[in-house]
Amino acid sequence: MDNEAEWSSWMRAANAGDEAAYARLLASLTPMLRGLARRSLAKTRHEFDFEDVVQETLLAIHLKRHTWDETRPFGPWVRAIIRHKLVDAARRRGFRIEVPVNDFTDALAVATPDPERSVGGVERYLDELPARQKDVVRALTLDGATVRDTASRLRTSEGNVRVALHRGLAALAARIRRFET
Repeated sequence: MDNEAEWSSWMRAANAGDEAAYARLLASLTPMLRGLARRSLAKTRHEFDFEDVVQETLLAIHLKRHTWDETRPFGPWVRAIIRHKLVDAARRRGFRIEVPVNDFTDALAVATPDPERSVGGVERYLDELPARQKDVVRALTLDGATVRDTASRLRTSEGNVRVALHRGLAALAARIRRFET
């Protein structure tokens, strides 16, 4: 019997109450899980304790073994569990892919600012907005004020400030699109 057939057989027996079959299953799965975890974590360039992932996977198998469909292959079910545990481990440790920018300095073009899209260019469109929308958009986007401060300064509610901002930005976008096409 290959591993898949053995594992399936042992898992069926374990689900029927055979503790010896369950022990054989876990003993047989552990080296395979270690290998998968070690290979997967080696690709990340981060220090993870792959044994923690293996233990979490074994625990998940134990807790969720009743969910395995005995008519389906066992191996993909186990590999899906370890894949999820690897993702969980990466998330817990704040895994991020880091690419050194220096490797790409020649390929990255420096964009020349478009004067029409600069703050001065937007000011032209901003002046076309109704007074309240213009004040709110200018305060929140150009001046960096908070919604609370803007509401207090304009003697209105924070909700009204948010509505005016949304409407003002929508109107600005429409005006800019109209003149760019």
